[in-house]
Amino acid sequence: MPTHLEGILLAAGESRRMSYPKPLLKIDGQTFIERIAQSMLTVVPRLVIVLGAHSDRARAVIPRDQRIVIVENPKYSRGQLSSLKVGLSAIQPDSTAALVHLGDHPMVRAETFRTLVDSYNQTGQPIAIARYEGHRGHPVIFDRAIFAELQSAPEEEGARHVVNADASRVVYVDMDDPGINLDLDTPSDLARAGLPPPPTV
Repeated sequence: MPTHLEGILLAAGESRRMSYPKPLLKIDGQTFIERIAQSMLTVVPRLVIVLGAHSDRARAVIPRDQRIVIVENPKYSRGQLSSLKVGLSAIQPDSTAALVHLGDHPMVRAETFRTLVDSYNQTGQPIAIARYEGHRGHPVIFDRAIFAELQSAPEEEGARHVVNADASRVVYVDMDDPGINLDLDTPSDLARAGLPPPPTV
């Protein structure tokens, strides 16, 4: 049976440590959210972007694309899993899995998304996680068989509660892409990645 994956991009956080909305930060002239959306849309036909804090500003820079659906998480302060639950609720009923990525991981290469999707299709494991130098990161694929478990998971523990529940259903896909583990949370993180500091306004 052919797989039909959709994407979920989580961009609802408050960006408190950055003191500037992370979706609006730029890399090579593109905002983080633009860059990630374009990469994900090379492998999924539909992308759900979950906004929360700074939603008006983030919405303004999201590419105008019929394949993108924007939803908002009014409870974004509850953490990342609360946003994932909102995203999963927006996935179309005929989709078989969700490719999930984070708005502060803009350095992941487009081919990394493709490799993860290919591995998910080949292995049939319900959870596929990108890994770099032995450290798991993002993107992640969750099969629809896992959706209900994610929806009922405690938000304070995050999706790791589901990932760690049964190691036999997880496949780790090792790739030569440091962006898998490169989450950019602070101005210092930007500097280490060779990116400009956040604007002061």
